[in-house]
Amino acid sequence: MDSDIRLSYAGLLKNHFGLIAAAYLAVFTGNLGQSFFIGLFRTDISEYLNISAGEFGSLYAVITMISGFLVMHFGPKIDWIAPRRYVLSVLTALTIGVLMLTLSPWWGLCIFGLGLQRLCGQGLMTHFGSTLAGREFKTNRGKALGLVTLGMPTGEIILPPIIALMAVSYSWQQVWWSILAVLIVLWVLLILFVDWPPAPRQKHENKQHKDAGPSPTRDLRFWLLLPMLMVLPITLTGIFIYQAQMTVDLLASPTTYALALTGLGIARFPGALLGGRWIDEYGATTLAKLYLVPFALALLFAATIGGDIGIWVLMLGAGTALGMSSPIGDTLLVRLWGRDHLGQVRSLKSAFLVFSTGIAPAFLGFMIDASVTFQSILLGMLTFLVIAWVLAQGPIREAHNSPSD
Repeated sequence: MDSDIRLSYAGLLKNHFGLIAAAYLAVFTGNLGQSFFIGLFRTDISEYLNISAGEFGSLYAVITMISGFLVMHFGPKIDWIAPRRYVLSVLTALTIGVLMLTLSPWWGLCIFGLGLQRLCGQGLMTHFGSTLAGREFKTNRGKALGLVTLGMPTGEIILPPIIALMAVSYSWQQVWWSILAVLIVLWVLLILFVDWPPAPRQKHENKQHKDAGPSPTRDLRFWLLLPMLMVLPITLTGIFIYQAQMTVDLLASPTTYALALTGLGIARFPGALLGGRWIDEYGATTLAKLYLVPFALALLFAATIGGDIGIWVLMLGAGTALGMSSPIGDTLLVRLWGRDHLGQVRSLKSAFLVFSTGIAPAFLGFMIDASVTFQSILLGMLTFLVIAWVLAQGPIREAHNSPSD
């Protein structure tokens, strides 16, 4: 569906609005399964289920790990299931999950519903939007991914105040139903009126068929590239979870952190838009060597200078790099393994991200219990970033030399 002509963002939206809108809405809908969204209702859900905060945290960790394994099973199906049918199935499962959590009188079904939200929201909806944009565009792939990526920070910015306003007059269940209803209406319009592309390949039922696609877990390039793709989610998960300890050690105020967190979301917009344009102009492999520099400098500044300014620099540097990370990462996957198998390869990436972000808080928790200062933790994150960057240079060079797909 992509043209061979390099388009501006305005031209891209004019010529391919339906496809961009579908991919963007998928990423935005994924916010319903993200930790920040569910965390806003954590107290209400715990009271509804009559469980403690610790029990909720344990259950949440378990269903998150399970959803990671399931993404590896359901994610590759987008390579041979038509996109309209695929997203309709995921939306249906997500709707069932919300209704089970908010309506079921049985504890077990509520937890199962929460698991469906994590799988279909954080996992499959986000995976679908990024895969669709990365696969259907070639000349304008960077800009398309840049636009689609904005669905996540848009939700992070607008959903919390909307929820806060609605919570004054409505129960938490009614808030969820209202948000879900608006999304369903938007999806019905897109499903009916968008010119959807077909699946890129057919599933071969014959198990002896040799064209089964790549096996990234048996490919050294995947393991060398993976740490660089995971470094931002891993480190930021630790920062978000232990922000209270970080502000104390860096002699910053919690208010500053709250404001800077909003700044992180805003900084993702120029990061994604500029990164998308630069990918199309200079190539993803060039950007892949540079996009972590703002976060690396921010980690160093926060660890050595600290204070409120250190928090601001850390959040803005993270937001800028985070905005570029998904378009760059997905473009590298296409260059290395091809567009027809992007769903398969990207589902593995998504699954490992889920696993790693589940392990990271536990690891940092042990370090904090051992009285390791957050300045040292930030420097450790910087070391991890540098090592990940060095490991990724081989796959980046190979992606640069591979034929454009």
